[in-house]
Amino acid sequence: MSHPNLFRSMAAAALIAAAPVHAANVLVVLSDADHLDLKDGQRYATGFYLNELLVPVKMLMDAGHGVTFATPLGRAPAVDRSSLDAQYFNGDAGALAQYRALLEKLALTSATGSPVVSLARVEQQGYGRYDAVYVPGGHAPMQDLIRSPQLGRLLTAFHAQQKITALVCHGPAALLATIVDPTFVTRLEDGRQVAAPQWIYAGYRMTVISNVEEEQAKGLLGGGTMKLLPQTALQKAGGDYRGNATPWTPHVVQDRELITGQNPASAQQVGEVLLQRLAAPAR
Repeated sequence: MSHPNLFRSMAAAALIAAAPVHAANVLVVLSDADHLDLKDGQRYATGFYLNELLVPVKMLMDAGHGVTFATPLGRAPAVDRSSLDAQYFNGDAGALAQYRALLEKLALTSATGSPVVSLARVEQQGYGRYDAVYVPGGHAPMQDLIRSPQLGRLLTAFHAQQKITALVCHGPAALLATIVDPTFVTRLEDGRQVAAPQWIYAGYRMTVISNVEEEQAKGLLGGGTMKLLPQTALQKAGGDYRGNATPWTPHVVQDRELITGQNPASAQQVGEVLLQRLAAPAR
């Protein structure tokens, strides 16, 4: 006769085997902005790119890790409508539908039901509860994250403890938030001359959407021009920019705690590297 406790023990063992060795908590930081101010008073409706956000997020959730979503002010983020396209999912319309359904299930963009919290709340609760931070792209980070003091404090704290910091496409530009001089970004946007500032990421190898890719994609802006190109900004700040040989192909750069991906096609690899780093034993 089978013993019921045996089945319970076997079931528990199966659950333990299926769980990750270390279930981490990952903070996903998004922009509050639904547009990007361009030169000459023009503006571009934007937000986060669907694949850049949800491909890594789904990988994290499927692996059993916890995910918390935050923006500087705690507002529901916007999705860039141009990213709702199968081209960002290897032409697979079914995959696009799957990720759109996941976005709806998470209710991230819901004005009344979004689970997003503010970075002030994250700071109040303590950065120590998080094992990694992830910042996806879309043009929106260029509107607010690059100058967010709340994000600057968070990234500075993660840098001090060498905690995993992953960013993709326009997301790596958010590293500028840690620059001590609050006028640096504004002067760059105004086209003024700047000297390399005091920056915790100076000398780090990193990537971000390239100037070549921005030029090729400027049709998205409806004839407008960005005030600041991410590649130029990171280089002016002292970053060691590493681009790929062929635009729009996956490219990921790792240096110390930083994981950076160059473009939308890099989101999958950034997610894979992030999972590998989370699974690695603590040093």
